[in-house]
Parts: sequence; structure tokens; C-alpha cells
Amino acid sequence: MNEIIFLVEPDPEGGYTAQAMQEAIFTQAEDLSSLKQEIKDAVHCHFTNAEERPKIIRLHIVQEEVFAS
Repeated sequence: MNEIIFLVEPDPEGGYTAQAMQEAIFTQAEDLSSLKQEIKDAVHCHFTNAEERPKIIRLHIVQEEVFAS
């Protein structure tokens, strides 16, 4: 695996959550900068063997927006 993709969404209680699409990895943080570090840490913990660890982490940031017509 060369790349891992995370779905990033605002948490209703504040901050953000991130869930990997292909692996059982989930993390959360108060802001996007902190979330990126948490994701890196989670990926390193999940893939203990550096040779198997994805080299690229891709974030799909989903944000719902509502406005009047």
C-alpha cells in the first residue's frame, strides 16, 4: 500500500474526526493542524513495520453547508 485515504469531518461536539477508508484507523482532534499529527501517529501505530506503512496520507475533508435559495 503506497497511499492511505482518510475521511475527515467536523465533529458535532467540536473539533474534527478522521477515519481511514481502507483500514480500521480512527482519530480526532480539536483543529486540523492537530488532526494531521494525530493521523500520522495513528498510521505509525497501525503499521508498525515501516516497509508496509503508506508513504502518502490523503485527506478527504467533508463539510456540510446549508444556505437559503
